[in-house]
Amino acid sequence: MIIAFALSVAVILLFAFAPLISAFSASAIANANGCALDEGGVHPCLIGGTDYGETLSIMFVLGWFGLITMPLGALAAVVWCLILMIVLIVKYRSKNS
Repeated sequence: MIIAFALSVAVILLFAFAPLISAFSASAIANANGCALDEGGVHPCLIGGTDYGETLSIMFVLGWFGLITMPLGALAAVVWCLILMIVLIVKYRSKNS
């Protein structure tokens, strides 16, 4: 049961922070390769002879989904905490009865 609760926390956190991870990763990759990256448009970014500009641009703009996933993740975390408290109270009461 502990594994299920830990796994569910990991899923909630991954859901909430995935857009930010995507945007920060795209920014780090672009900076490491000297490429321009912004929401204004796609800029060429040659890495190993292949243009990854469009992919990095999409990854960067996906960061805006964080405006949706962060509050939903917070709500899911609150619900998760309530469920965990209920489970622990039921276990405690059944153990002491």
